Amino acid sequence: MNVTGTIDAILNQKSGEIWSISPDATVYDAIAMMAEKNIGALVVVQEEQLVGILSERDYTRKVMLRGKRSRETFVKEIMSTQLTTVDSKESVDDCLRFMTDKRVRHLPVVDDGKLRGVISIGDLVKHVISVQSATLDHLERYISGGYTG
Repeated sequence: MNVTGTIDAILNQKSGEIWSISPDATVYDAIAMMAEKNIGALVVVQEEQLVGILSERDYTRKVMLRGKRSRETFVKEIMSTQLTTVDSKESVDDCLRFMTDKRVRHLPVVDDGKLRGVISIGDLVKHVISVQSATLDHLERYISGGYTG
């Protein structure tokens, strides 16, 4: 199935708020912010530049399983720095495929070197469901004779 639309369309449906944290913050502060905002990852920003991303997965694998303490460990010690970013003009299809293949749950969106937002696999799934629902509605109206073109 080909899902229409670009990442820009998804960003336009979101609040526009970008939750970020400093690499010098503690992991505890990062996890507390994720819990408060009900999100699974934070972009790590230093001097307005994207330098990493910290996810719940990073926390469980690099702090909990290694016996570190979140109040004594800094974000820069465990954040992922091998970042893949996407452009807002990227297709939803391509991003879905990439995220599935690479097992990535969050992608920073960067246009012309500026961070525009973050999309999650949940954002993409929500978009796909919306497109499919609209298609089903359209087909039902067409079949029942209510299609007006």
